[in-house]
Amino acid sequence: MAGIGARMAQMRTRIGLITALILSSNVLFAQIPEDVLKYSWQPVNGSARINAVGGAMGSLGGDITATFANPAGLAFYKTSEIVLSPGYSFLNNKSTFRGTKASEKDKYFNLGASGFVSGWKGNGKWTSQAIGLAVTRTANFNNQVFYKGQNDFSSGAEQYAAEAAGSGLALDDIPGSNSVSFGTRMAVWNYLADTAQLPGHVGPDVISMAMWDALKNGGDFLVNQSQFIETSGGITEIALGYGANMRDKFYIGGSIGVPIINYEKNTRFREEDATGNPDNNFDFYELNETNKTKGVGVNLKLGVIAKPAEFIRLGLAIHSPTWYSLEDSYYGQMSANLEGARSTPGTTTVSSTILNGGANPVYKYELVSPWRFMLSGSYVLREIEDVRKQKGFITADIEYVTYKSNKFRNAEDYDDGGYYDAVNSTMKEYYKNAFNFRVGGELKFTTIMTRLGFAYYGNPYADSELKANKMFLSGGLGYRNAGIFIDLTYTHALQKDVNFPYRLPDKANTFANLKGTGSNIMLTLGFKI
Repeated sequence: MAGIGARMAQMRTRIGLITALILSSNVLFAQIPEDVLKYSWQPVNGSARINAVGGAMGSLGGDITATFANPAGLAFYKTSEIVLSPGYSFLNNKSTFRGTKASEKDKYFNLGASGFVSGWKGNGKWTSQAIGLAVTRTANFNNQVFYKGQNDFSSGAEQYAAEAAGSGLALDDIPGSNSVSFGTRMAVWNYLADTAQLPGHVGPDVISMAMWDALKNGGDFLVNQSQFIETSGGITEIALGYGANMRDKFYIGGSIGVPIINYEKNTRFREEDATGNPDNNFDFYELNETNKTKGVGVNLKLGVIAKPAEFIRLGLAIHSPTWYSLEDSYYGQMSANLEGARSTPGTTTVSSTILNGGANPVYKYELVSPWRFMLSGSYVLREIEDVRKQKGFITADIEYVTYKSNKFRNAEDYDDGGYYDAVNSTMKEYYKNAFNFRVGGELKFTTIMTRLGFAYYGNPYADSELKANKMFLSGGLGYRNAGIFIDLTYTHALQKDVNFPYRLPDKANTFANLKGTGSNIMLTLGFKI
């Protein structure tokens, strides 16, 4: 129990500030720190060959994935090729929420690094040059998560009562006010958040009706809570890269990437009275929400690769932040049954569309993702000019990601009341910069290759109680002969993360621990031109 108490204290300190910011904001619906992770905490998704060696690409070269990792690797090309990398993924997510376990599964198609690379021989000190036009899925949002459990500590409806109380508005004015979040507007409309005269209080308080009996009459409080989250879409990045080779000793390159975001999140949160009391003025409430995000960004990647010896390659790459311009749309529907309280028998239902004049609200904003710095090294077995006689390689990347530098920006001409400055400051406390590690190797037997790899993506959360990381184990086979190459890779993923169903400004927040496993099968087909 001591561990739980410490955890709650830490959550109150870190999450309480975030909650206060959100509840005091005058925006229709607010971006929160977790929003940035879905865009920045993503593994390398290259060709099947590169995925098989853990995504360790920074010093290898000679693969279209270099366009997205270290563009200097394009300079290894002296001919041209066309590449296509389709894939298929399976996910299995397990959750633990207040001692209760649950699971959910999903599957989807994937796309690894695909496109066209054109290389040509040069003159003088520039031995060769190359350009590449490539596309890949840098993030897949297709996922399903479900968790449930009993809670005797807090109700999700408390967040709405807190915002209503702090809004400075009369309750009758809240459903029609654009200065209050839609969740609170719907909760007040349904009387889920309402006023009550509590014992020992001078005047009426705005309370969560789910906690009516516990607050007013000292009764028991126990609710069953569940959350279902379904996400879809992804980030598809198109990149144009260039690389130049100086006497087969030093390679430089750069690329411009244009990521396109298409994201949809559907959630269902349900809370039910578990006391068995039919007269405590609360039966259940359920909130269904749909958030859609679309937008586009731009980024720059620069890199170098050096060969101090024939069998050694060293790489350095810098990835700028991605500057995104995004647009969100929102739809919410809330139903509640208060067992006849406030003369509202049965279940009442209201939607954000009804409260917004018949239209879904739309909000535009900007996001700046983290910087990335990559150091790489490769040891090539029997490095000689004739690549057909090479026996393989061992390669590794160390990547440093500045999650603390994530930033939201207002994209519209109105006063946000300093909200984004406050949220960005909070993110510096909420996240920490982290290291990612990737390592892999290949053995070549004339035209057949075997590969193994491992990748670890570190915890981006500053709070040690929030256990999060990603690990990938991979292996594959390859065939190269007569201008054709075929690669097949299997990747097994292990992931830990957390999810908060709601946040409260005056209480520690409960959260679900998530553990996910996944499998990805990818095939790369390539043709030399």
